[in-house]
Amino acid sequence: MKPLEGQTALVTGASSGIGAQIAIAMGAAGAQVGVNYPFDQGPADQVVSAITRAGGAAIALQADVSREDQVIQMFQTLIGMYGTVDILVSNAGIQKDAAFAEMTLAQWNAVLGVNLTGGFLCAREAVKEFLRRGVVPERSRAAGKIIFTSSVHEIIPWAGHANYATSKGGIMLLMKTIAQELAPQKIRVNSIGPGAIKTAINESVWSDPQGAASMCKLIPYGRIGETTDVAPVAVWLASDASDYVTGTTIFVDGGMLLYPGFRTGG
Repeated sequence: MKPLEGQTALVTGASSGIGAQIAIAMGAAGAQVGVNYPFDQGPADQVVSAITRAGGAAIALQADVSREDQVIQMFQTLIGMYGTVDILVSNAGIQKDAAFAEMTLAQWNAVLGVNLTGGFLCAREAVKEFLRRGVVPERSRAAGKIIFTSSVHEIIPWAGHANYATSKGGIMLLMKTIAQELAPQKIRVNSIGPGAIKTAINESVWSDPQGAASMCKLIPYGRIGETTDVAPVAVWLASDASDYVTGTTIFVDGGMLLYPGFRTGG
């Protein structure tokens, strides 16, 4: 079963972590994949190789998603290679943490630039192509699919991470607003909200037994998530199996949003 056969997917921030796993899963589901990376091409080439070794097709695409000119060029290159784009996974994201009183404008702008403005720029370029092409019924019931990688922190405040949490809250309303606007054109827009997932960004916590145990106190399901927990959700949201799903966030968090402290009385 290859539910994305014949479609083209762009995954931003796809050279590591959740983005890399989503790109590989999209390729396994039959999509041709644009593997975006910001600066270092080596890890992106490894993801491309993983997709092509499994019989798929992929290309590495450099772009800093906070830069409008680079985003436009990335889409032009991808469309020039594969003819169109059917799926955008807007996954690129960074953290620059600081106590609020000590947070610099540079830290604020960097995180909002990649996480929120980058999502806007990539979604806008994808939508232009979706509207130009329209629905191709033999490929998909939708004209296009956009999936944002958000976070449980679009809902849960996170002290020491005001820029990050603000960016994810912004993604939530960006997603819902454009889902509402574009549904009549058969463009579906959703988000995935991961909880604690084992990636390089938090390896210092989950690789330490004491840190992992502390993290698991926030997760009713009792384990830290893997990137392979997230990727199948992205494939499903990109497929016709979810054709009636738009404007929502699917949380992949082991129950983190259930406020586990209240399980024992708060």
